[in-house]
Amino acid sequence: MTALTTEPLAPLLDRLFAEADAASSPGMASLSHDELERLLRSKTEYLDLYGRLKDLWLPVSRETGTMLYMLARSCGAKSIVEFGTSFGISTLHLAAALRDNGGGRVITSEFEPSKIVRARQNLADGGLIDLVEIREGDALETLSSDLPETIDLLLLDGAKSLYREVLDLVEDRLRPGALVVADNADACLDYCPDYLARVRSTASGYISVPFADDVELSMRMS
Repeated sequence: MTALTTEPLAPLLDRLFAEADAASSPGMASLSHDELERLLRSKTEYLDLYGRLKDLWLPVSRETGTMLYMLARSCGAKSIVEFGTSFGISTLHLAAALRDNGGGRVITSEFEPSKIVRARQNLADGGLIDLVEIREGDALETLSSDLPETIDLLLLDGAKSLYREVLDLVEDRLRPGALVVADNADACLDYCPDYLARVRSTASGYISVPFADDVELSMRMS
């Protein structure tokens, strides 16, 4: 029995994944392909892009959510940082792992106020809000200070073009053996090649491997 597979979280996740599958985004439909590609690569216009896509759920997959839970459990995580809360599906998986690890804190960052309201409600409904600190605003600011002395796991699931910048913010707090999970690694080849070059370099201090073209899993060596 785990927090992930029992009430109140298990039926809540079923409902949220179903809502995400059925959701649409008028903002996405209004963007031309070329404009979307340009904004996805931009390191300065990401707030504009994700503000337009505020109705887009952008959740991790069920499989990735379960993997996040397993990774956080297996490394005994107590301190987790997440870039990109959205509606809180990934946050729920991470917080469930902390609950089953005996406690801890997820620090997660989201700039869209409407998503924060919904994420807080989802975390409260899942009985996990006490384990989560949601920081509202641009992650380049909200994750630049007041972080734990050591971080056990970092999830990157916000604007892809900023993965390298967010890693740089928290890197000196990652303990040896800390895990870094980058979602949508297939998109990283186009939108954050600097991030992949960093974690895959033999001199980077990481061991890194892609999974199913969708997730890049890296471990901090020192």
